[in-house]
Amino acid sequence: MTLDISKIRNDFPILNQQVYNKPLVYLDSAASSQKPLQVLKKEEQLHLEYYGNIHRGAHFLADKATVEFEGVRDLVQDFINASSREEIVFTKGTTESINLVASSFGDAFVTEGDEIIISEMEHHANIVPWQLLAQRKGATIKVLPFLDSGELQIEKLDELITEKTKLISVAHVSNVLGTVNPIKKIIKQAHESGVKVLIDGAQAVKHMAVDVLDLDADFYVFSAHKMYGPNGVGVLYGKKEILEQMPPYQGGGEMISEVKFGGTTFNELPYKFEAGTPNISSVIAFGEAIKYLQNLGIKEVTAYENKLLGYATEKLQQIPGMIIYGTHHCKTGVITFNIDGIHSFDLGTMLDKMGIAVRTGRLCADPVMDHYKVQSTVRISFAVYNTTEEVDIFVEALKKLVVMLA
Repeated sequence: MTLDISKIRNDFPILNQQVYNKPLVYLDSAASSQKPLQVLKKEEQLHLEYYGNIHRGAHFLADKATVEFEGVRDLVQDFINASSREEIVFTKGTTESINLVASSFGDAFVTEGDEIIISEMEHHANIVPWQLLAQRKGATIKVLPFLDSGELQIEKLDELITEKTKLISVAHVSNVLGTVNPIKKIIKQAHESGVKVLIDGAQAVKHMAVDVLDLDADFYVFSAHKMYGPNGVGVLYGKKEILEQMPPYQGGGEMISEVKFGGTTFNELPYKFEAGTPNISSVIAFGEAIKYLQNLGIKEVTAYENKLLGYATEKLQQIPGMIIYGTHHCKTGVITFNIDGIHSFDLGTMLDKMGIAVRTGRLCADPVMDHYKVQSTVRISFAVYNTTEEVDIFVEALKKLVVMLA
């Protein structure tokens, strides 16, 4: 099936506007993707027709909202091929999902002297929660380095993993380098030593098919807003047998079975980890984002976005002074760069005035910036609604700026 990109773009009316009297070119989808009409209308429909608090009400509105909410859990289970809907926990986003595991798994399984391995290319959200856990428990953080090409040095896992290692946490796709890491191989090696693995899939799920059973991941986390869904919704997938051994992350309504002053018993999975009223409307709208991706065909999306990536990379390499960070052959969706002699903030500011939205700065990945000894970078990132024509506009704008700012 060939994707009809013009038709797809019509689903995203925000793209059909001008910024500073220039047609908008949105190249910041790794930060947050735009939302199609199907998602926006679903959230509106809920509030107009059947909003009610889920799981609790004894009336039509609450019942209908509950059925739709729980239907999204089934959609997520199918989308990532989890073995059970009980393994799908709704959170506020990737960050909360990681914090949940760091807190709950950490309380249950990590003790003084234990070790946690993370990679050098992680987003801050997959670094700081583990540092907090290590400080709390007296554990140690070890770092798996990467080469300048953006390739993880997974051969170093042999020396990093010891009998004290409890967990490895690594990104499926780097938000800076675009590297698609060999997580199946990492998981297999970790499991051979009895080590659990969490995969940060925030930058992967909209670019490629994810099968948690095939990967054998212990935990897999991602956010709705990265994959055409609403803000404030995330997913924690965890193997049932592990989640059952983990204590609740937060206390409150919904996560309980029975509350008495003498003690409280907790709800079954996944509700044990879903304290309080969730983001009902956004979860239900998230279901439409999943359906949208499924209707497009994730394989077709992957192929199209990889073509965009290759086209843009070739064009950018022709610009004098161009430095691209992350040149590993296995990558997707992201190009991070600097132009010699020009500050990234100046480029980002000037591109904005030309109607082109990019990300500048340290990209929530200080260790990656330190690896390359740079203070700041420019990042462009793609989604299915981007076009080669937009790439051309961006490249021509860069060429003008090189002349202006050099």
